[in-house]
Amino acid sequence: MSRALNFVMISPHFPTNFETFAVRMREKGINTLGIADTPYEQLSETLRNNLTEYYRVDNMEDYEQVYRAVGYFAHKYGRIDRVESHNEYWLELDAKLRTDFNVFGYKNDDMLAIKTKAQMKEVFRKSGLKVAKGRVFKDDEDARKLAKQLKFPVIVKPNSGVGASDTYKIKSAVELEDFFGYKNPNVEYIMEEFIDGDIVTFDGLTDHDGKIVFYSSLEYSEAVLDTVEKDGDMFYYVPREISPKLVKLGEQCVEAFNVRERFFHFEFFRVKKSGELLPLEINCRPPGGLTIDMWNYANDFDVFREYANVVTENKFYSDITHPWNVVYISRKANQNYVNSIDDVCQKFGDNIISVQTVPGVFAKVMGEHGILVRTKTIEQMREIVQFAQAKQ
Repeated sequence: MSRALNFVMISPHFPTNFETFAVRMREKGINTLGIADTPYEQLSETLRNNLTEYYRVDNMEDYEQVYRAVGYFAHKYGRIDRVESHNEYWLELDAKLRTDFNVFGYKNDDMLAIKTKAQMKEVFRKSGLKVAKGRVFKDDEDARKLAKQLKFPVIVKPNSGVGASDTYKIKSAVELEDFFGYKNPNVEYIMEEFIDGDIVTFDGLTDHDGKIVFYSSLEYSEAVLDTVEKDGDMFYYVPREISPKLVKLGEQCVEAFNVRERFFHFEFFRVKKSGELLPLEINCRPPGGLTIDMWNYANDFDVFREYANVVTENKFYSDITHPWNVVYISRKANQNYVNSIDDVCQKFGDNIISVQTVPGVFAKVMGEHGILVRTKTIEQMREIVQFAQAKQ
């Protein structure tokens, strides 16, 4: 009889909607071994019922403690088969543990290419893909020189970072000098030419051999930077139709970064003038927020279950037909809307999936409330967005 797989789940309680990974894996007979610094009694009942065992450490940033926890699991359950957090923040921790316990997946040596934007650019270039011009700058003088070459506006962001945090659009030499005053002295920054384009993503899951078993995309109403700057509304959606050009580029990226048995979230610029697609960055994890649930509603399947199938059997069973567009519509507490959330739910009841409350840390971008909606057509989707976000 084959033994159960031992799957170490790093920080399995965050974000909350990822707890379903533990549920589906436990259903497949996998030993789900959780490690985090949250007291056991504070974990949700769902998680407590679906973790084979939980090891609480005092501090997740202390590698020795986490290493000991995995060592304990290995001693008790045998060889560790997987270590995964599905979370950008713990990518390096996951890789370090995989390296030390010789576990399948990204190891220490892979981290540079998937964590730093400069290395990502190199990988894209080597694969024959065109990227935005730019590089890491050494000091203020180097930054001034680079800004002259690239011409304002430029984008400055941490070379290694998550999401849009600490990212600046700098429009003039004066703004650049201001930036030198408030930049973090301990952070290495990269400067890039400003691309006037929309961000579109290529997301999905690969099997053990690196074959894409499911793919999807995201389109945004505007750049995250703009939403934060004007404290306005946004919406983003999983479209039914995905351009073959995007799929082809996405496939090239999956191959270039050797993505195996992992979720991926690749960002591209779609240049406004030419429609050309330029790779921006890769994230070797599922997209954030409610996107993974939106996939389920868009495809009438259960991606958590399919992930467990890929881990245990290297098989993905669902037939993907992209029957729905699914949109997340943000609502900010400080805006004066014409229609209440109840009005939206009454008028478009057949299309409403749910209304979500967003935790404070994400509300600046996602709004205090989010309405999840699915439609057959883009026209109907736009109609509902306009109704939900119309202002007094």
